[in-house]
Amino acid sequence: MELQVMNSPFNQDQVELLNRLLPTLTDTQRIWLSGYLTATQGSASAAAPGTAPLAAPAAAPAISKEVTVLFGSQSGKAQGLAKKVSKKLEDNGFQVALSSMSDFKPNGLKKVQNLLVVVSTHGEGEPPDNAISFHEFLNSKRAPKLEDTRFSVLALGDTSYELFCQTGKDFDIRLEELGGKRIVPRMDCDVDFDDAAAEWMNQVLASLSAASSAAAPAGGATAAAPSGEESEFSRTNPFQAEVLENLNLNGRGSDRETRHVEISLEGSNLQYEPGDCLGIYPENHPRLVEEIIEAMGWNAEESVTINKNGEKSSLRDALLRNFEITLLTKPLMEQVAKLSSNERLQELVGPGREQDLKSYIHGRDLLDLVQDFSLKGIPAGDFVAVLRKLPARLYSIASSNKAFPDEVHVTVRAVRYENLGRERYGVCSVQLAERIKAGDTLPVYIQNNPNFKLPENPDTPIIMIGPGTGVAPFRAFLGEREELGAEGKTWLFYGDQHFSTDFLYQIEWQKWLKDGVLTRMDVAFSRDTDQKVYVQHRMLEKSAELYKWLQEGASVYVCGDEKKMAHDVHHTLAKIIEQEGGFSPEEAAEYLSRMQHQKRYQRDVY
Repeated sequence: MELQVMNSPFNQDQVELLNRLLPTLTDTQRIWLSGYLTATQGSASAAAPGTAPLAAPAAAPAISKEVTVLFGSQSGKAQGLAKKVSKKLEDNGFQVALSSMSDFKPNGLKKVQNLLVVVSTHGEGEPPDNAISFHEFLNSKRAPKLEDTRFSVLALGDTSYELFCQTGKDFDIRLEELGGKRIVPRMDCDVDFDDAAAEWMNQVLASLSAASSAAAPAGGATAAAPSGEESEFSRTNPFQAEVLENLNLNGRGSDRETRHVEISLEGSNLQYEPGDCLGIYPENHPRLVEEIIEAMGWNAEESVTINKNGEKSSLRDALLRNFEITLLTKPLMEQVAKLSSNERLQELVGPGREQDLKSYIHGRDLLDLVQDFSLKGIPAGDFVAVLRKLPARLYSIASSNKAFPDEVHVTVRAVRYENLGRERYGVCSVQLAERIKAGDTLPVYIQNNPNFKLPENPDTPIIMIGPGTGVAPFRAFLGEREELGAEGKTWLFYGDQHFSTDFLYQIEWQKWLKDGVLTRMDVAFSRDTDQKVYVQHRMLEKSAELYKWLQEGASVYVCGDEKKMAHDVHHTLAKIIEQEGGFSPEEAAEYLSRMQHQKRYQRDVY
């Protein structure tokens, strides 16, 4: 069919040119031309029936040829259409990643530049089963900003239901709210969806083809900052990070409380590797702060100086956020003795009483000091001037940055105990357990640990030994190996008190075992047997196999308690090398020493 001047907006010369050109174009060329005009100029045509109001599609320079297609399907229709649009794109030179929403790792969403969503609505406006988790993620605080993402939604529904295509509408609205730009407007399809779906596919192909081909080499959007750019946030300038999740990993009946805390790093440009630590600046327990103020007879609202720059704060806030009040040190004792007229305190810090002072300091805090030596009367400003700054607490990172972009996870066991007739608290651990919830913020920074790193060669076998919260970095290790597709064997030794209540991250280990990311796992639950069994006992039971792994070049990693566990594990490794390799004790020690020198034996102990 030829264009006529009377029914077109073109003049006679333009009509003649178009009539010569159009018959020579293939279907693909026609689609490309349509998309090119749409992407570069915007469209003035009216929306087709069943579509959302037409908006001018966003044109972006240097559009990727990679497209992610996600489907949420209850009966299989949406999945079939997702496969169809994927094939259409692949036939036109695009690289397509097709996935069910339930199989897609939502933390990778921020990496996606071109996103197509094909989803049905189930029941009264509900997402289909395999879209529920992704739908929840997208509508949570964890959803990332998507300014660099272009998207389009094909929604399937039934107009006999009140909430027609509601799930598709939900995705379309939410993706826009997160900063995404539409490739083409959403298409809402009734039960007879073939023509509408085909139209949407053609529009998507046209727009993507035009945008990728017509991208200008210059004058485009400003390039994003390279991922390697150093963050402005550090130990001295912590990032105020939002808490996304704070869960108790222990089961009902456990006498332990272990928190799994997920924290957003979005906007910080903070980067980390498995083996690194997260520094958290905590707050002291409000009850201890109030008890100290009361014991000293101070005014909680009195203004005191909190740093060398002369900044001021109320006394209550200063004791809560700025100063260490749960530990005593020799320098502090000596400084306080100078402020006090208490003779017993002055004698305690004097010459010849070093052992007595050491014994007194152990297990006591500032309230003990105030009460034991009747220090009431010392001015608040003078007292806080000798206090140590509240230090950050470091926790082994329990996540892979590749698996969880812009997030960091930590595993923290709440410390509570009674001493000298009073309940004591771990400063940061109890704050996380009792006073931090999703939506709150924490001052954080990354503490790099170059001495606890995965082997450069991903095919190197690794042996990980981490009882209790010491298992945290190994969750990061395995997450990283999974993302890298590493082929090397992995072996985890894990221990805690009870299998039924204290098996941290049990489901994740089981999944990794099933998927082959974790080759083998040996566990020791010390309170489930008459005789206490620890990880070192499991190591000895598997001594021949463990030594074989060492001979194959395996790297060994140990994380957890330094005071006892790490020493026991070290002695066990030496014993295994000695008995399985036929070495003398000295030769076994040298074997381990060489492993350490080769960075094949690394420890993160505390």
